[in-house]
Amino acid sequence: MDRETGRPGTGLRTGPRTPPAGVARTPRPRLGQRVPGAPPPPAARRPRRRGPRLPAAVGVGLLLAGGGVVAVDRLGQDRAAPAPLTPAGRALAAAEAGRPAALADLAALIGERRERVRRAPADRASWAVLGAALAERAARSGAPGAYTEAERALQRALAQGGTPDVRALTGLAVLAAARQDWAGAVRWGEAARDRAPGRVGAYRVLLEAYPGTGDAEGADRALERLRKVRPGPVAEVAAAWVHRERGWREDAEATVYDAAARAATPAERAAALSRAGDLAWERGEAETALARYEGALRAEPEHDGAAAGRARALAGLGRSEEALTAWARARAAAPRPGYAVESGELLLALGRSAEAADHFALARHQAAALARDGVRQEPALGRLEADHGDPAEAVRLLTEEHRRHPGPAASGALGWALHKAGRSAEALPRLRAAVKDGPNTARPAYHLGMVHLALGERGAARRQLTRALRLAPQFSPLHAERARRELAALGEPAWGPPPA
Repeated sequence: MDRETGRPGTGLRTGPRTPPAGVARTPRPRLGQRVPGAPPPPAARRPRRRGPRLPAAVGVGLLLAGGGVVAVDRLGQDRAAPAPLTPAGRALAAAEAGRPAALADLAALIGERRERVRRAPADRASWAVLGAALAERAARSGAPGAYTEAERALQRALAQGGTPDVRALTGLAVLAAARQDWAGAVRWGEAARDRAPGRVGAYRVLLEAYPGTGDAEGADRALERLRKVRPGPVAEVAAAWVHRERGWREDAEATVYDAAARAATPAERAAALSRAGDLAWERGEAETALARYEGALRAEPEHDGAAAGRARALAGLGRSEEALTAWARARAAAPRPGYAVESGELLLALGRSAEAADHFALARHQAAALARDGVRQEPALGRLEADHGDPAEAVRLLTEEHRRHPGPAASGALGWALHKAGRSAEALPRLRAAVKDGPNTARPAYHLGMVHLALGERGAARRQLTRALRLAPQFSPLHAERARRELAALGEPAWGPPPA
């Protein structure tokens, strides 16, 4: 910059080499000569040893010592590296981030908080953490008794007074969803969201609960908010299921595979891979589904959803004995009545009706135990009674379920029960709604095709049964074979001119 004109300079001297008038010229000293009045030169310094430097902003070095890492500050004093989290700490960190925790870590957190509240019964925060962890474990293990214990701890947290703890509110939402009380899950989930809009847990529950109440727009809003609050694998796994519920299969697949690739923990990876397996199974790709489920089980061996999915995939591939063993593993991980029904249907398809009857009896026993713990069992029992018991009882159960939670799933289940009870004309509009508004999967299409067949509508029956088998050729070891038999009996449509 030119100091006189203020304009950018060129870097070349353009002014006169002589000083302006009235300014004395200072002679330039020779090498080694001191200028009078100048400060003495600094003391000689030792040459600086060059080497790798850390950024100044960090200000610490990392030294390997005995295989460990020791932090060293500017003064050379050792500073201990952060201690690794305990299993309970990992579970708590996962909960705070809205991520799934490993079941073993969850058990450690439950044990630690039980001890805390034993020593300090008025510790509201510990009651909230304990109740939320128990609710999460109940949702994932399905064990009778776990639900009641979780509810007691969560209510104890709220009973301490003061502003409600958001962890207790979220835990109650998780517990309601695990009990298939979708209206209660929405109520508690919205309370937790309003209390702390930046926390993730409430949105995860609401994304499951809104579809249960038939509120698709609510699910869309919750998903949009979750993606803003915490973008990443948790949001993408949730997004995949919202897309699936809307019939957007390609979008669902893209998001869930991205979530699996970006998962930060084994439990998070297991959740994403299990969902990826579900989507692959529903589009008829049993080999791909099996690989995804097995990947999920390598990440988290106790993941019951992946164990059940693996059993379905093995059955679809014709590996029936392996499938029965896999079903036993799934039932051991979580005593859900639906698992016993599906394994019983596999046995029935293999001609082992006596063993199948034992599995159906087990399903009824498990449903009764869960009902005593406050878990709604109308969907599982309704399916069991419609296909393998008393269809009139199925209609009663599923009418109540549809009244409480209207939506495509409940509508389709009630429609099938009506058909099995001999009321196919009443069933038709409900099954049409389930196919139109629900996920694009094989079972609702199969049910609708069978109702059309019962009503003598051969063309519509052929269309829906073909659709079901195209979507997933082995969607059920029992019902897929019946769909093929009925299609063969219908034969090909007549393409010639109509008779005169």
